[in-house]
Amino acid sequence: MLAKRIVPCLDVKDGRVVKGVNFEGLKDMADPVEMAHFYNDSGADELVFYDITASAEGRQLFTDVLRRVASEIFIPLTVGGGIRTLDDFDRVLKCGADKVSVNSGAIADPSLIAAAAKKYGDQCVVLSMDVKRVEGQFRLFAKGGREDTGIDAMDWAVRGVANGAGEIVLNSIDTDGVKGGFDLEMLDALAALVDVPIVASGGAGKKEDFAELFCHRGMDAGLAASIFHTRQVDIKDLKRYLRAQGVEMRL
Repeated sequence: MLAKRIVPCLDVKDGRVVKGVNFEGLKDMADPVEMAHFYNDSGADELVFYDITASAEGRQLFTDVLRRVASEIFIPLTVGGGIRTLDDFDRVLKCGADKVSVNSGAIADPSLIAAAAKKYGDQCVVLSMDVKRVEGQFRLFAKGGREDTGIDAMDWAVRGVANGAGEIVLNSIDTDGVKGGFDLEMLDALAALVDVPIVASGGAGKKEDFAELFCHRGMDAGLAASIFHTRQVDIKDLKRYLRAQGVEMRL
């Protein structure tokens, strides 16, 4: 049985780690380089770095901060934000990323996933989806959750995997930052349709939320930000707790 992964996420804006609720009300949290160093030493299995305003501002990802973050860690690093072309993939991989997350760039150009998978391999391409319930449908949002694309998120996920995405990060806007538990209904709907690793994001508030998540089929990783940033949940303690619950963990 493959070990489940605990993945902290650095949402970076103007060179600082920030966190909000339902993708709004962003508050300054910390220096991303210091936080990356902390997570490298705290037992995290991977780290995600999102430049959360790059797409909305129509610019490239800030590579100077990314290089400094990558230099601090020895765990896999997934990077996203403003990824629109194969050149963007190349740039962040050269800065130290292990996997590249695409969201708005793939919505604007769906061929990007297939082209990147062909050049760098499926394992390098992560399809990140910001999803919210709209009129009874799981709707895909772009530009950091600001823009309703009108696309059915589950259809989009199936297309992304068919084109070569090797992993999906599902960010539930409805549960983001609320700390009431992961969006299991949305995650179950996705797991029924795809057979690639799923990283659940949005809603973690306590250790028990991760235990509940990993009881559901297809959930490979739990991603969280604020509960780890504020030390509300210690990753090593969380992993020991999960192992005691029968969840396979790397300690």
